[in-house]
Amino acid sequence: MNTELAWFKSSYSGTEGDNCVEVALRPRTVRIRDSKLNPFGGGSELTVPASAWAEFVAHVGA
Repeated sequence: MNTELAWFKSSYSGTEGDNCVEVALRPRTVRIRDSKLNPFGGGSELTVPASAWAEFVAHVGA
């Protein structure tokens, strides 16, 4: 079983790739990190329920 997270960033992020918010989707949670604090995968991450993330994205997109 592969436990490594697949991080991705918004298409609105800059081309340097070091100044963005990245997310990793899990079945029941979403992990969020700031790329400038995690250049090599270290640092802090925020974990929220997938339902909370869906509500956040819907609100921001409205």
